[in-house]
Amino acid sequence: MKDAYFFAVDLGATSGRTIIGHLFNNQLELKQLTRFPNKIIEIKGHFYWDIYALYNEIINGLKIAAEQNIPIQSIGIDTWGVDFVFFGKDGDILRAPYSYRDNHTVGAPEEFFKITPREKVYGVTGIQIMNFNSLYQLYTLRKNHCSALNAADKILFMPDALGYLLTGKMVTEYTIASTSQMLDPRTKQLNKELMEAAGVKPEQFAPITFPGEQLGTISEEIQAMTGLGPVPVIVIAGHDTGSAVASVPAENERFAYLSSGTWSLMGIETKNAIINNESFEKNFTNEGGIEGTTRFLKNICGLWIIERCKKELKTLPAYSYDELNKIAIKAPAFRTLFNPDSPCFANPSSMTESIKNYCKVTNQPIPETDGEWVRCIFESLALRYRQVFADLQKMAPFTIEVLHIIGGGSKNELLDQFTCNSLGIPVVAGPTEGTAIGNIMMQAKASGLVNTIEEMRKLIRASIETVEYFPKDNDIWEEGYKKYLSVYRTDI
Repeated sequence: MKDAYFFAVDLGATSGRTIIGHLFNNQLELKQLTRFPNKIIEIKGHFYWDIYALYNEIINGLKIAAEQNIPIQSIGIDTWGVDFVFFGKDGDILRAPYSYRDNHTVGAPEEFFKITPREKVYGVTGIQIMNFNSLYQLYTLRKNHCSALNAADKILFMPDALGYLLTGKMVTEYTIASTSQMLDPRTKQLNKELMEAAGVKPEQFAPITFPGEQLGTISEEIQAMTGLGPVPVIVIAGHDTGSAVASVPAENERFAYLSSGTWSLMGIETKNAIINNESFEKNFTNEGGIEGTTRFLKNICGLWIIERCKKELKTLPAYSYDELNKIAIKAPAFRTLFNPDSPCFANPSSMTESIKNYCKVTNQPIPETDGEWVRCIFESLALRYRQVFADLQKMAPFTIEVLHIIGGGSKNELLDQFTCNSLGIPVVAGPTEGTAIGNIMMQAKASGLVNTIEEMRKLIRASIETVEYFPKDNDIWEEGYKKYLSVYRTDI
């Protein structure tokens, strides 16, 4: 394998990075160039993303690569899902894009179902009903007479919008479009009826493009700004979870994955979408993957909860994650448990107050010490994972033999072991940089250095270190799960 350098832009809902992936001798080596916050801006009661700041950070990363004389072969961009940008006929941005955490879509799905029944929406898309899905965002903006939507010539999802700013070319990448609840996984195209019910036109979206295709090259303006030549921009799996799942170092198909970060996403990789009465009732989602695969999964609230509590509690911010684990393991087991996906934890003004209220409603003791706060969060996440895993196994077309935990949360040894104990199957943790690795490997595939998912995963296994966990304390966790189910609520 010849030496090759790939530039990955990995944008999460709280921070972003630019990373260089160096492929050589069938090995992959990562080098982070920049890391920066992705801040939500509040203006007049609404929450927005600063797309101009994100664009500027990409340019900064490219400048550094040029200064270091790194011969970049291509560029790939991945971001979180569902959010989008409006562009006018002149090709300019009309307004800062809304963040999915804005509460303007609360109750929107129920209103939309008066036009198009819930069963039909799910039957067409196979996507988990969540109020912030693009479908309900667009419906709400149309209902509220959004001037930017009224004037929009094109609507681009976040990675596609940033790709356009780099190249001047517009596409709708398949995996990111699949998060919108407007795409039919059977036809792999946006559904005209759903779009029109939301108040948008099919021609407002660019053509669907699949991972591995070339978008274009960076513009002459950006070449002059950065000192680079006409570097190609590759359409990779633009949804960060799509890129992350591409990095799972699995040896066969009989695995589940848990992409652990701000959100936790648990699922399996299948050839075809799973859309039936059970998946509808359990609210599972079918999102696009690479090589035409489907990511059948469930969105679960993740480390968002502990991060919010760290900001609110006076002493928690002083702890590293290793230190949090040490104080948590000393606290009583299963003293306080809650459903991380209860509506009260979506975007509360105070996360700690929401947990306290949940405790009061369910007649549980409120956490008092730092260790009790951390332990109740980690145990509640691990038990919620078990609940979702049980549903997932029932619908999977194969027996799940191992859980792969990827993403930043895979570094949390205590949560990894709790998850292993809770599910009762082996866990393999890593890679932590799963999204960036999947981004880079799709660029490598586009360049012809690897040809299949299997080849990608073989190279990843040879390049990264993973940690294996095996179930412990089965009887204790069975009792903990019984208690969790007794206090499980979806109406708080």
